[in-house]
Amino acid sequence: MAAYDLTPRIAPNLDRHLVFPLLEFLQERQFYPDEQILKAKIELLNNTNMVDYAMDIFKSLYHSDDVPQDMVERRVEVVGNLRALEEAAAPLVSFLQNANSVQELRSEKQYNLQMLHDRYQIGPEQIEALYQYAKFQFECGNYSGASDYLYHYRALCTNSERSLSALWGKLAAEILMQNWDIALDELNRLKEIIDSKVQSRVWLMHWSLFIFFNNDNGRTQIIDLFNQDKYLNAIQTNAPHLLRYLATAFIVNKRRRPQFKDFIKVVQQEQHSYKDPITEFLACVYVNYDFDGAQKKMRECEEVILNDPFLGKRVGDGNLSTVPLRDEFLENARLFIFETYCRIHQRIDMGVLAEKLNLNYDEAERWIVDLIRTSKLDAKIDSESGTVIMEPNYPNVYEQLIDHSKALSGRTYKLVSQLLEHAQAQAAR
Repeated sequence: MAAYDLTPRIAPNLDRHLVFPLLEFLQERQFYPDEQILKAKIELLNNTNMVDYAMDIFKSLYHSDDVPQDMVERRVEVVGNLRALEEAAAPLVSFLQNANSVQELRSEKQYNLQMLHDRYQIGPEQIEALYQYAKFQFECGNYSGASDYLYHYRALCTNSERSLSALWGKLAAEILMQNWDIALDELNRLKEIIDSKVQSRVWLMHWSLFIFFNNDNGRTQIIDLFNQDKYLNAIQTNAPHLLRYLATAFIVNKRRRPQFKDFIKVVQQEQHSYKDPITEFLACVYVNYDFDGAQKKMRECEEVILNDPFLGKRVGDGNLSTVPLRDEFLENARLFIFETYCRIHQRIDMGVLAEKLNLNYDEAERWIVDLIRTSKLDAKIDSESGTVIMEPNYPNVYEQLIDHSKALSGRTYKLVSQLLEHAQAQAAR
């Protein structure tokens, strides 16, 4: 399954600290030799301040209690820099550690800056020192402290680029602490700021994978974000591998979206640049009507999901045997096959259908009976002939009108947004 590992494509779009959970997952799955993973970890750590952690991995890799001299020197350097930054940021850190003092801060930045200057002799130098101290804490792996300091820094910072950098840092810290609700809030704040920058959108989508697949409503939210025209264009241009996650979200989503048909066209268009068993499954069912192929792809999809760090295991969940997304995926994938097959055939042999669904005859019969009962499907089972008989199903005109109206409203909104962006770009020239 290493052939379907997306880590080499995803990692360049992440902060190096966010790559560690992916390497941990790969190490657990034993995709690659342990030595190779440990070397990759050391390479990542070389550009952080997590020197003690790097030393531990080096000892484990080379089975030695000795470490290179440059690591020892690097540790001395990190400790020295930490002390210097602590001293520079001390006045503002001391202020922030006092709950009564923090209550004096308001939403107006200018008030805060003036108040800090007049009452506590804290000026721009100390505020900049807080940013550097927070960044250093993050590089040391103290994500909680970094998150707190970056939050307060953004409340005081008047430099838009610095504030944006701090927001990226805070988002990374919340992801690494697995504070998914807070991370989602930060993600939405960031989205509003970087919406017009293609590369930033690509980074945001990669970072969002941690959140969306660990959030109760994330499988809906990933469709709402990734399937917007500007984000979908960024995927097609810069990151077609993200189609795996959007395809999975569409399949496991309980409510079928009107955008699904358009997404199938994108999957079809991008087959030359990216495909895996999940996207190929959709192509088999909805493009080629190849149900034998879909059946084979379902088995491969199960393996892909189990071995994907976002789909196969919640980050931080040590129980590798519990994979609810896989179960939902397989259940809905069978439903996709069944629905499409039934549109083509009016009378279906139960044995053939069982084979298409990767179930034995009795399991297929129970599954279809439950489906007819719960979804009010216009079908019945003829036990004597062992067939499923489909009744003519005429679409509800009222429901069609509502769906088309919603889709039209969404497209209109997107068109207006694009026109406004174009006008702003012209005005800025």
